[in-house]
Amino acid sequence: METIRSGGQLIVDALRIHGVETAFGVPGESYLAVLDALHDSDIRFIINRQEGGAAFMADAYGKMTGKPGICFVTRGPGATNASIGIHTAYQDSTPMIVFIGQVGNDFVEREAFQEIDYRRMFGQMAKWVAQIDRADRVPEMVARAFQIATSGRPGPVVLALPEDMLVQEVSVSDTRRYQPVQAHASPSQLAQFSTMLAAARKPVVILGGSGWNATSCEQILAFARKQQLPLSCAFRFQDLVPNTDPQYIGDVGIGINPKLAQRIRESDLVIAIGPRLGEMTTSGYTLLEAPVPKQKLIHIHSDTLELGRVYQADLMINSGMQEIAAALAALPVISESPVWADSVHEARAELLAWQAEPAIFAKENAPLNLWQMVQELQKQLPADTIVTNGAGNYATWAHRYFRYGGFRTQLAPTSGAMGYSVPSGVAAKIIAPERTVVTFAGDGEFLMNGQELATAAQYQAGVIVIVFNNGMYGTIRMHQEREFPARVSGTQLQNPDFAALARAFGGHGETVATTDAFGPALARAVEFTREHKKPALIELQYDGNLITPGASLMTIRDQAIAAGK
Repeated sequence: METIRSGGQLIVDALRIHGVETAFGVPGESYLAVLDALHDSDIRFIINRQEGGAAFMADAYGKMTGKPGICFVTRGPGATNASIGIHTAYQDSTPMIVFIGQVGNDFVEREAFQEIDYRRMFGQMAKWVAQIDRADRVPEMVARAFQIATSGRPGPVVLALPEDMLVQEVSVSDTRRYQPVQAHASPSQLAQFSTMLAAARKPVVILGGSGWNATSCEQILAFARKQQLPLSCAFRFQDLVPNTDPQYIGDVGIGINPKLAQRIRESDLVIAIGPRLGEMTTSGYTLLEAPVPKQKLIHIHSDTLELGRVYQADLMINSGMQEIAAALAALPVISESPVWADSVHEARAELLAWQAEPAIFAKENAPLNLWQMVQELQKQLPADTIVTNGAGNYATWAHRYFRYGGFRTQLAPTSGAMGYSVPSGVAAKIIAPERTVVTFAGDGEFLMNGQELATAAQYQAGVIVIVFNNGMYGTIRMHQEREFPARVSGTQLQNPDFAALARAFGGHGETVATTDAFGPALARAVEFTREHKKPALIELQYDGNLITPGASLMTIRDQAIAAGK
C-alpha cells in the first residue's frame, strides 16, 4: 500500500520492516527528519556521547544478535568519528548499517559545510557505500543495505542521507523483510572433507569468523565430539566453544601457547572453519606458510573472495557457518578409534598448564596478583557472563586465563581497535540486561571512549568495568623496550582518579591495589549494579613492570640490551 511519506519517515518505516528494535547514534541537524520520525516509532534510539562509541555499540549489537547493528551519525566530523567502528565491523565481519546525514543535493560538490564524499571515504572499509538522493528509492536501498550486510561474509554498509531528500514527500510502496543468503557445501566437497580427515593423523580444527549462532556452535561441538577432534578458536573468537569442554585446546592468536603453536605447525591437516586466517591468527603468517602451507589445509569461509586470497588450501569450501556446522554434524563417524584421539587429551592438558598461575608473580612478589583477579571473577560470576575488552596488553589476562562460557560471552575487536571496551560492554548490558557484563579496559584505552559511562547511567546499564592502571600505553612500551631499550618516549601516562570519575557519572567506583582487596570490591560492584542498574568501576593499580604473564618490562629490556639493541 502506498502512502505519502517523507524520506525521513521512509527510513524509519524501512527499519521497522527489517526488524530493527534498537539503534545507536549521536543526533545531528543533518538528519532531523529521521529523528522526528523516530519520535513516534517503537525503535529504541540509544543516544551516545561520541560517534566512535555509537559505532562500537552498533558493532557489539551485530556481534551479539547476528542482525545488523544500526548507527546514526551526522555528516563530516560525526562520520569521521564513526569510522573506527566501521573499520572494526569490516575487519571483524560484523553486520552493521551506518546512516550518515549529508548536505542537500542543491549544495553537493561545493565542499559545503561538513561535506564529504562518503563513497570515497569509506570505499575500502565497507561492503557497500551509497547515497540515497531520491526519497522514492529509500525502501529499495535500505532493503539492499540489509541484504548486503548479512549475506556472504557479513560486514558494514554506509548510506548517506541528503537533507533535502529526508524532507521530500513521495508515494512509494514498502519492501519485504530482508533474507540473508549463504552458500552451502556440496556433497562432493563433504565427501572430500571426509576422505582428507580419514587420512590424517594429526588434525587440528580452528574455529572463527562471524555468522555463527548458538545452534551452530552446538553442532560444531557435536561434530568434534563425534570425530574426537581438538578444537581451537581464532583470535578473539574464544566463545565459539565452552572453554571448559574437553575438546577445547586453546586460542590461536596473540600470545599463543607455544605448545599449541607447535601442534599446528606439526599438524598434517588444519581445518579452518570460519576464520580469515589473518595476521593475528597465523602469528604473522608463520603457523601456516603463505601461499602454500606445509600442512594440508581445508579452509571454509562465507566469502569466495577470501578463499585462496592468501592461502591456497587443498580444499576450499564456500559456506555460511550455520550451514557448514549442520552439514558436518550430520557426517558419519570417520573412525571409532582415530589415531589422533589421544592428542586431544594431551593438548587439553597443555592448555590447563598454560593457564596455571604464571611464575612472574612469585618472582616479582607483586601486591596485586592479576591471575588471582581472573580466578576471583570466575568464582563470583555466572558462566554466561559477557566479557568485553579493547586493545592492549591488559587483554592478555582475559584471553589467556578467563574461561569463556560459550557463544556470545566474549566481545572484542579483531581489528585491534582501542576504545572498544566500554561501549561494547554498555551495549551488551543494554541488549541483555539480565546477564552479567564485565569490561576489561586499559588505562589509556578507557579514556578513548570512557564517556559512554554516561550512556550506561542514562539507560540503566549496570556494566562492571575493570580498569588496568599501569600508567602507560603498555603494548607500545613493551615493543619500545624490545626495539629501543631504556629509551622511554611517548608511552607514559598521568591518569585521573578513575574510581572518582565513575562516581561522577553516577556509578560506583573503587580502587584496588592488593589481591585480597579485589574479591570484596567485586562483590560490592556486582551488588551495586544489580540494585541500582548503574555502572560500577574497579580501578586496579599495579606495577607496570608486570607487562605480560611471561616477562616483565625489565626482563624484556635486559634481553634487548644483551642482544645489542
